[in-house]
Amino acid sequence: MKILFVGDVFGSPGRRIVREHLPHVMETHGIDLLIINGENAAGGFGITPTIAEEIFDMGAHVITTGNHVWDKKEIIDVMNGATGDQRGRRILRPANFVKGTPGFGVYEGKLPSGDAYAVINLQGRVFMANSDDPFRKADELLQQISAKVIFVDFHAEATSEKSALGWYLDGRVTAVVGTHTHVPTADERVLPQGTAYITDVGMSGPYDSVIGVEVELVLNRFLTNMPGKFEAAKGNPKMCAVVVECDAVTGRASSIQRIMLGE
Repeated sequence: MKILFVGDVFGSPGRRIVREHLPHVMETHGIDLLIINGENAAGGFGITPTIAEEIFDMGAHVITTGNHVWDKKEIIDVMNGATGDQRGRRILRPANFVKGTPGFGVYEGKLPSGDAYAVINLQGRVFMANSDDPFRKADELLQQISAKVIFVDFHAEATSEKSALGWYLDGRVTAVVGTHTHVPTADERVLPQGTAYITDVGMSGPYDSVIGVEVELVLNRFLTNMPGKFEAAKGNPKMCAVVVECDAVTGRASSIQRIMLGE
């Protein structure tokens, strides 16, 4: 089985560059399962029902998110199923958000081939808003999941926390990929027990920016310490992703390849 994971889609430039490259990437690599992190897809902050539909129409099986998931409140009803849209169940928020949080943090599905898969969304605790322990939440979820192919999007700030979770889950999941920092790392590898790992997939969005935001707005914040509204940049969009190949029967990964494509 081949899995394509697309890193944090940031604003309309990110959506455009992903839409442009997805068809040929899917075909070239023979992708079976497509997962896209969409938490910054709406102007850089959150995701709307309309944009979620746009991402699903691109072919995404599952949309993952992170700390900005609630920035557009209208997504809550969709994720809870209140709108009657069954696709909402495939928009995940981190599973270790506190009990009673809207939505779901894990999705189990089957591909047309009959191969089962699961996607888990987790969020880190270092330099992030308070949430439950992602390590113990992963343990809890793995006891409930029957699929062998298990893909984990770990939305976290600290490299050490991401690396630690990768080693903690090695041999128990197919892949642990990091999101959130918007900076792609060059440490992709398959860990000894068969789990593909990368610290951060990187942002799919404008790279002539400060992690997606207009440069001058961020500089003003650093230079003056005064608040100001951040706006998504537009220049030099790139799509960042990884392709993970694994055994559909055992769930063990055999390779992970990093992709970065521009205009």
